[in-house]
Amino acid sequence: MTKLLSMNRRHFLQASAAGALTLAPGLLPGRALAQNALTVGFIYVGPKDDYGYNQAHAEGAVALKALPGVTIVEEENVPETVDVQKTMESMINLDGATLIFPTSFGYFDPHMLAMAAKYPDIQFRHCGGLWQEGKNPTNTGSYFGYIFQGQYLNGVAAGYTSKSKKIGFVAAKPIPQVLQNINAFLLGARSVDPSITCQVIFTGEWSLAVKEAEATNALIDQGADVITCHVDSPKVVVETAAGRGAFVCGYHANQGPLAPEKYLTGAEWAWGNVYTDFVKKAQAGEKLGNFVRGGLKDGFVKMSPLGPAVPAEGRTKFDATLAEMMTGKFSVFKGPIKDNKGNVVVAADKSYAEDAIELESMGYLVEGVVGSTA
Repeated sequence: MTKLLSMNRRHFLQASAAGALTLAPGLLPGRALAQNALTVGFIYVGPKDDYGYNQAHAEGAVALKALPGVTIVEEENVPETVDVQKTMESMINLDGATLIFPTSFGYFDPHMLAMAAKYPDIQFRHCGGLWQEGKNPTNTGSYFGYIFQGQYLNGVAAGYTSKSKKIGFVAAKPIPQVLQNINAFLLGARSVDPSITCQVIFTGEWSLAVKEAEATNALIDQGADVITCHVDSPKVVVETAAGRGAFVCGYHANQGPLAPEKYLTGAEWAWGNVYTDFVKKAQAGEKLGNFVRGGLKDGFVKMSPLGPAVPAEGRTKFDATLAEMMTGKFSVFKGPIKDNKGNVVVAADKSYAEDAIELESMGYLVEGVVGSTA
């Protein structure tokens, strides 16, 4: 079942009489339930219907409704500030949540780590954080997916569709996961045509609609005819690009309904599989993983259906590449690869598997990407 409280969780502890609703760990409401009963908290930095990052997680939470004994509590639009600590604390003390998923990048340090230290009996799992053994609490962990595989496939579709041989990427921040996606997008396109270039514009924030629209327009003004992105809600990018006549590749969730004629495909999350596995293990009293990763073959990531603009040759290449990725034998980052400053970043005899830990600290843009991480 899903439970959304009308009161604002962030002000719950402040509104309560001092200490009146702060329970000792052994008295948490959830502890009185049957062993397989579980209350799970989800926290989103934006709205659950954003056609993007938050919606993908919310769809994953919905998948848990089918599991017996599971209660879901959620709060959306929680900023990456001390507010998220108040939200976590109220979920624990008001709802009896014993497993919490704070989903946004900035929730991990210091906010989730602070709550984990305060509530050692509660399990916290964060999307994308680099959990480190011996450094971070054992009741915390992180999970993420190799969605750069999906962006590579986006690039394949873009490569067969672009006429200008210029593609564009609207990005939030130059963190490793974002750089993986930018680089993979171009590498996918260059597997079709090595002359294709990709210009990237960083907006500086995960959700800035005005800057996202401006960036999309700027990329198209400079010749890009296929656009993708890594921002929380691709809705603005997709609608702006399609409105200008450019093609689009989606991210996080399926944005096809927003631009049915211009949508080529999209790299989507399949969080329902991931959350179901976590919850079943928690219900069974099994240890939860502290560093959980997976890709297309693991069911962490999926692709949107191909749109009508992708030509037959492109569909054949797309399907063949996807099939190879599903075997786990396809390497997106296979040398030789130079960065866009001319330095060799992947040697000719080197090939990174999708789960290579080195990719988690990527700090460069590959040759052919126009832009800078600074």
